[in-house]
Amino acid sequence: MKYTKLNFVMSVLGIIIYIADLIVDIWVTVRFFHEGQYVFGILTVGFMLFGTLVVQCFSYSWFKADLKEAGQEIQHCFLLLHCLQGGVFTRYWFALKKGYHVAFKYSSKTDNFVEEQIDPHKEIIDRVTDLSMLRLFETYLEGCPQLALQLYILLEHEQANFSQYAAIMVSCCAISWSTVDYQIALRKSLPDKNLLNGPCPKLIYLFYKLFTLLSWMLSIVLLLFLNIKIALFLLSFLWFLGILWAFKEDTQFCASQGMELMYRIVVGFILVFTFFNIKGQNTKCPMSCYYIVRVLATLGILIVFWFYPLSIFNSDYFIPISITITLTLLLGIIFLIIYYGTLHPNRSEETKMDEIDGKPVQSDCRMKYFLME
Repeated sequence: MKYTKLNFVMSVLGIIIYIADLIVDIWVTVRFFHEGQYVFGILTVGFMLFGTLVVQCFSYSWFKADLKEAGQEIQHCFLLLHCLQGGVFTRYWFALKKGYHVAFKYSSKTDNFVEEQIDPHKEIIDRVTDLSMLRLFETYLEGCPQLALQLYILLEHEQANFSQYAAIMVSCCAISWSTVDYQIALRKSLPDKNLLNGPCPKLIYLFYKLFTLLSWMLSIVLLLFLNIKIALFLLSFLWFLGILWAFKEDTQFCASQGMELMYRIVVGFILVFTFFNIKGQNTKCPMSCYYIVRVLATLGILIVFWFYPLSIFNSDYFIPISITITLTLLLGIIFLIIYYGTLHPNRSEETKMDEIDGKPVQSDCRMKYFLME
C-alpha cells in the first residue's frame, strides 16, 4: 500500500476541480442576482451552503476524533477554520504537503521515518480517503441539485449564457471525478479490499455512474416542468426512503449519535441520485430493486409527458431529451452489468464474504464504515 506520484497528481487535480467548481458557483450566483433572478440566486447559494456546512461538520468531527485518538487536544484554530468554511482547504494543505514528501522524497531506505510507528504511506492514504469522502458528500449534496437547477433554467429560457454552460460542465466533471476518485481511494485505504486496477474498470464504473445519473437528472427536470410540487414530493419521498434504509441497515459510521443521524440523512440524500452500498454487505437484491424502481420512475415520467399538453414545454426539445434520457439510462444499465458482471474487483474471489465480515481491518480504521461499492 503505497502513495505514488500518480496519487499525488490526482490529489492536485482534485483540488483544482474543487476550486473551479467553487468559482463557477460564485460566478453563476453573482450573475443571477445581477440579472434580477433572485429566486435562482438564492437557490444556488442555498445548495452551496447546504453542502459545505454538512462537510465542515464531518471534517471537524473527524479532526477531533483523530486528535483524541492520538492523545492530543483539538486546537481552537481548527474550529475557527471550519466555521470560516476552510476545513476542506486545510485538509488539502496537510494532504498535499505530506503527500509530496512521501511521493517524491520518502524512501524506505531513508532514516527520516525509522522511529515512526505509523507508516507514512498509510497515513497520507487515510488523509486522502477522508478528503475523497468529504468531496463525495459535497458533490452530491450541492453538485446534483445545482446540476438539476442549471438544466431546468437552460430548458426554461431556451438559451443560456456561458456561466450556466460552465456550471453544467464543471458540475458533471466534479460528480464524475469525486465518484471515481472516492472509489479508488477507499479501496486503497482498506487492506482487505481488492484494488480498482487498470483504466478499463475505472472507465466502465465512471460511465455507469455518469449515464444513470444524467438520465435521472433530465427526468427530474422534466418532472419539474410538469409540476414542481409533485417533483419535490417525489424527491422528498425518495429521500425519506433512503433514510429509512440507512436506519434499517443500522449504519455505524460515526462515534456520536448526533453525527450518525446526520450521516444517515446524508446517505438518504445521496441515494436519491445514485446507489451505494451503505454498509458493505451483499447488495445484489437491493441494487436490483433500486434500479428497477429507477427505470419504472423514468419511464413513468416520459409516458406522462407524452400525454400531457406540451404547451408548458418546447416540443422541439422534448423529443431529443426523451431520446437522451432513454439512451443514457440504457447505456448506464449496460455499463452497470458489465462492471459488476466482469470487472468488479471482488469477481476474482471464489467465495465472496460480506465486506464487513471478511478479513479484519485495523480497529482504528474509520474507512471500514464508509460507503462501499
